[in-house]
Amino acid sequence: MSDQQIGSSSDDAWTVEKALAAHGIEIPENVTSPITFFHILERLKTTKRQGWLRHGINDGESIADHMHRMSVMVLFAPPSIRAVVNLDKCLKMAMLHDVAETVVGDITPSDGVPRDEKSRREAITVDFFVERLLGSVHGGDDASAEEMRAVWNEFESGTINGVPDSPSPERAFVQDLDKIEMLLQMSEYERRHGVNLEDFTYSATKIRTPEMRAWADEIIAGRVKHTTAAGPTVTSREQQDEYYGK
Repeated sequence: MSDQQIGSSSDDAWTVEKALAAHGIEIPENVTSPITFFHILERLKTTKRQGWLRHGINDGESIADHMHRMSVMVLFAPPSIRAVVNLDKCLKMAMLHDVAETVVGDITPSDGVPRDEKSRREAITVDFFVERLLGSVHGGDDASAEEMRAVWNEFESGTINGVPDSPSPERAFVQDLDKIEMLLQMSEYERRHGVNLEDFTYSATKIRTPEMRAWADEIIAGRVKHTTAAGPTVTSREQQDEYYGK
């Protein structure tokens, strides 16, 4: 059973507990250390990014692979971006932005899961981590879990101090990096496997910062020359607009 299918019927809503049980993960009654959470994080290393699998790339990257390169990319932010962002927060965002996928899985635009439902699943997963798995760590006197939730919420919805859609240059930069890393991987798989992954270039139209648009242009210009498809279908564009936000 896929992550998307767990609790998929209207009378059987997706829950963290059902998903964990389906993955064979048992949660101890009293959690007083972060070890259980660390074990769950292993799924980031073993769960493949679904978009590549759908294009026949079976040996593709894991979620952890994607997050690791993003984190390294943060360290090489252009000076103009470094001047306006908190680089430490950006690094934490890159490391944590997909942490909910340990339980939810990698839901893509073509999975048919509405954006609101995807967001709901991920939000309650992060809440579960903070409140059930990490709330009693170090005697309950550790702010690390709440910081994780705050950073994740800022990346996902721009929520800062409880206010959604707050201005956040860190969020804009790291969300752009999320797409840049995917474009890098797209071009590498095209070269390595001789496949055409033109659909993924549409994400470049969602990049907001000029510096990252320049990176995206360079990546796309360097794609292998035999990639000649006309571009994503209308359906794909609609799905990606829904997923990334218009």
